[in-house]
Amino acid sequence: MMRAVTITSFGGPEALTVADLPLPELADGEVRVRVLAAAVHPLDIVARSGFLGPMLPAGPRYVLGADVVGVVDAVAADVTGFSVGQRVVGMSNWPDTKRGTQTEYVALPADVLAPAPAETDAAATATLPLNALTALQGLDLLALTAGQTLAVTGAAGGVGGFALELARLRGLKVIGLAGRDDEPFVAARGATFVERSEDVAAAVRAAAPDGVDGLLDAAAIGAPALGAVRDGGAYTGVTPPFPPPGERDIRTAVVLARGIGRQLAELVALVEKGELTLRTPETFSFENAGEAHVTLAKGGTRGGVVLTP
Repeated sequence: MMRAVTITSFGGPEALTVADLPLPELADGEVRVRVLAAAVHPLDIVARSGFLGPMLPAGPRYVLGADVVGVVDAVAADVTGFSVGQRVVGMSNWPDTKRGTQTEYVALPADVLAPAPAETDAAATATLPLNALTALQGLDLLALTAGQTLAVTGAAGGVGGFALELARLRGLKVIGLAGRDDEPFVAARGATFVERSEDVAAAVRAAAPDGVDGLLDAAAIGAPALGAVRDGGAYTGVTPPFPPPGERDIRTAVVLARGIGRQLAELVALVEKGELTLRTPETFSFENAGEAHVTLAKGGTRGGVVLTP
């Protein structure tokens, strides 16, 4: 048996309970991981609150969580590239599988896992998968080329912080919108700091009068952010399922990050080279998962929120 953070009914943080569940058995292509740390994200709060509608019907017991850092406990016979005792990082495609990671053990497809970065804190590493994959896949949707200009809203948050660094590695000129206290963070990542404002378009155009070529909306501002983008530019949001309608020939899209082990391995390599920066999260025990949800919902948790068994 194992302990897991679960919900059996929807509601506030008190709906979270720690339950004993059977140890997951391996299917073909899977790796079982002994969990060291699992991040908490807004999706967990939305799921717990019952706002996913038919995507999450009431009744069954659900285990939440997408991100995981842990140690390989068992490997299916047809899996290569992973071995028992190896430290790994991964992202469960939870909206599809409901295979949560906020548990002592989780069985996941091998193709959503990658070797964890060497000598990094497990809790800090647990904030990498969903945030960095969202940033990476969002930048791919924008399809900007070196020398073009990108604006990132929520630039000091989990997704935004990684987006600043990944964009600079692509040779983009980057503008980061964040709170005044976050200016040193944004500047340290090679971006031009712009203080966030209710008028996003005006704030960005003060730094880029002709508008930016693309905007990654990590703060989920939506349609009001389109005014910052030049005619024929591109916008990518992070709040599924629908992007704001395009205007002035602006391409709009929304990213729903997927756990892809190959991409995660590339991100891990950047962490190991010091080109992608992990931050220290606030850490809670499974028994204090409700407090973790409250902390995340308040906002301002620059390093993220992580549960540990």
